Amino acid sequence: MMRTQTAAIYLALAGTLLWPASGTMAQAAPSATQVAQVAPDAAPATPQHSGRPLRRLRIYPRYEAEPDVYPRYYPGPNAVRDCTANYVEEYRPSGTVIVPRMHCFWRPG
Repeated sequence: MMRTQTAAIYLALAGTLLWPASGTMAQAAPSATQVAQVAPDAAPATPQHSGRPLRRLRIYPRYEAEPDVYPRYYPGPNAVRDCTANYVEEYRPSGTVIVPRMHCFWRPG
């Protein structure tokens, strides 16, 4: 019984491998080259517009805004930035740590 099933499987497998597929036939090369020609009565391809005029879009110039810095003021042409730096203790859940702090302001130069 086992030998007949094995033999049937081998025969089915051999039959599928030896059977020629329908799409595997080689194509023959064309004997003459064909050239496409435009019919003389064909009009050139131009876009056909409807009777409605096209919509006009207004384009406005892009003005570059100044960066948003608070406080927004002009300190003057000769202004100098004066900064003081120190260390401050901060109390955190992991423990007390020392962090740097900096405070700056503009002064006339």
